[in-house]
Amino acid sequence: MSQFDVYENPNKKNKTIYPYIIDIQNELISSLSTRIVIPLGKFSYFNNEQISGLTPVIDYQNEKYILLTPQISSMPTNLLNNPVGTLISMRDDIIGALDFAITGI
Repeated sequence: MSQFDVYENPNKKNKTIYPYIIDIQNELISSLSTRIVIPLGKFSYFNNEQISGLTPVIDYQNEKYILLTPQISSMPTNLLNNPVGTLISMRDDIIGALDFAITGI
């Protein structure tokens, strides 16, 4: 598992709105049985609105998603199987959103 890997949402109940999960946990703490994740929501389900700095819009697979930083959580590692992509190119935006959530800056 690598930081910023993208996984399909294993929860069938909300997969339509939140199709992907991003693993944001650093590999240095890989011995845990959980990973820190943030869901990606389809931008259209959120009235094409975002909170500047906190919920950046991410283009992935030719569709717009919103990084739902306020919904950060953990997920058992065994639910995250076979990454479907990576958002390493969005690293600065993701770290910036986390920093904004914690420090307000």
